[in-house]
Amino acid sequence: MSYEMLPALLALAVATLFTPGPNNAMLAASGANFGFRPTLPHLLGVALGFPLMLLIVGLALGELFRASVLLREGLRWGGAALLVWIAWKVANSGGIGSKSDGARPMTFLQAVGFQWINPKGWSMAVAATSQFIRPEEPMTTATLVAGAFLTLGLLSSATWTYAGLAIARWLTTARRLRVFNIVMALLIVASVVELLRH
Repeated sequence: MSYEMLPALLALAVATLFTPGPNNAMLAASGANFGFRPTLPHLLGVALGFPLMLLIVGLALGELFRASVLLREGLRWGGAALLVWIAWKVANSGGIGSKSDGARPMTFLQAVGFQWINPKGWSMAVAATSQFIRPEEPMTTATLVAGAFLTLGLLSSATWTYAGLAIARWLTTARRLRVFNIVMALLIVASVVELLRH
């Protein structure tokens, strides 16, 4: 990868990692409902899981994913269904520190695994690998792409979690928290609708 392509890679990473989407909405909701420390495994799972996915897709699975309509559509619709279920769980979350209904943040492994069924994640992975990973230097370019997304992903995940935490200061009533959770759930559903349109 030439140095001239690095700004384009960083621009793509910033545009995709910092904009609203399922991961960011779930991190903000988790930060608001459970606090930063309990959300940390979820945060790290997102920030490390997606670059790992990028690396694997870039080295091995990208061509298979591009070639198989059945695999692509199965992941897209299965991931969309899971996101709608997660949105429902977020909308009905009990509140900060609530143990009702077994509510808790995602674990590290759950967040890592979620990247593989997240339609936005697959769209980003295929776009990044097709644009920036060179067949003649797959390991070098895949590592560079994954490294860029890891660095900016940690910052993005922490930013969205802190945003949820900051918002939590104003969510001092059950009604406000309920409205916030419904807005986050609708944001997740809106991202699903947008992803399914393409």
